[in-house]
Amino acid sequence: MSTVDALLRSDEPSIRWKVRTRVLGEPTDGKAARRLREEIRQSPRVRRLLAARDADGRITNPKQVYAKWRGAHWVLASLADLGYPPGDEALHPLRDQVLRRWLRDVDVPLIQGRYRRCASQQGNALRYLTALGILDDGDARTLTERLVKWQWPDGGWNCDRNPTAQSSSFMETLLPMRGLVSHDAAAASRAAEVFLARRLAWRRSTGALIHPDFARLHHPLYWHYDVLGGLVGMVEAGTIGDPRCADALDLLESKRLPDGGWPAEKAFATKAGDPLDWGGTDARRANEWITADALAVLNAAGRLR
Repeated sequence: MSTVDALLRSDEPSIRWKVRTRVLGEPTDGKAARRLREEIRQSPRVRRLLAARDADGRITNPKQVYAKWRGAHWVLASLADLGYPPGDEALHPLRDQVLRRWLRDVDVPLIQGRYRRCASQQGNALRYLTALGILDDGDARTLTERLVKWQWPDGGWNCDRNPTAQSSSFMETLLPMRGLVSHDAAAASRAAEVFLARRLAWRRSTGALIHPDFARLHHPLYWHYDVLGGLVGMVEAGTIGDPRCADALDLLESKRLPDGGWPAEKAFATKAGDPLDWGGTDARRANEWITADALAVLNAAGRLR
């Protein structure tokens, strides 16, 4: 509880909101949560994210919506992760920018019976626009239909055009799964099996770790994957109680620091840089963002006393 108390004193209203709603179980529509979300809307972090909007409410510098990590796509994804209050019509110009990009007609190659598409893009848009409460039913249906059409037989997605690629990618599957949870539970459940079949980080064939980065903690994940991100996805998909999550939960618990928090062990930001400071990386120092998510996962899994 000392760790929780420390997070509740954070300067970041998003941290306090995450802890109150996802660790302490306070109602997301309660007066305290609504007040916190308004504080998030006015926070320096959010103001910096939205500072690049022009007079029409769009972000045109950088021009590309997917520009890392300052384009409209990533700004909206960050707002959703921060707990920005839903239903803000001021975000509609940004929404329209990303939908023009992700709903335009594209020629998705079909190779060896599998659509090769970076579905993390449409999947993330479905996720964050839903969380922000600015996605209408028609566009939600279109995004959902495309993701389901591109879904591979094993339940996930992959953009690898190598004809020998027959298994879904963790990186291309996590965000579509999270996006589909609110729109097509059956498709999200099939996607969850991609992770559960591998205990969220280990090969089925040998039991070896799939990739070293899967066992390291990062924030933000962007479109990447690690075991904490996988566990967050399992909570949202309603599968955190599956016994196949146990090894990943054990790994997460093993990374807890003596002060009760969790570190950010590595960063995924590219040389383009992230406009925000997320606390840096230090294997011996707790990171508030990682700690809040870790506590929420362990709470959902029934591992917090």
